[in-house]
Amino acid sequence: QVQLVESGGGLVQTGGSLRLSCAASGVSFSTSHMGWFRQAPGKNRAFVAAISWSDRTYYANAVEGRFTISRDNAKNTLYLQMNSLKPEDTAEYYCVRAREWAIYDYWGQGTQVTVSS
Repeated sequence: QVQLVESGGGLVQTGGSLRLSCAASGVSFSTSHMGWFRQAPGKNRAFVAAISWSDRTYYANAVEGRFTISRDNAKNTLYLQMNSLKPEDTAEYYCVRAREWAIYDYWGQGTQVTVSS
């Protein structure tokens, strides 16, 4: 059974930082492409960042230069370091696994990030 469990969300002030984690189980993590999506209230779910099994990284324009996606294959854990947070980053953040690049088949339950102005 595949499980993706996010943690690290919370309330932070504008300009602050958070690091999200996603613990994966039941999946071959080291050979999986992984990513993060987010969904703000009243909006569609949106791509944030992705990392290939070979550590290529891709970012949405809105977070480029502020967020960093990384992975620790020894711990089966995906990370999202978020710096210089803005109120518009407020959203539920989801960890995802892609069975092929950009084809996502497993989603976590999400972790809430709230950035106060």
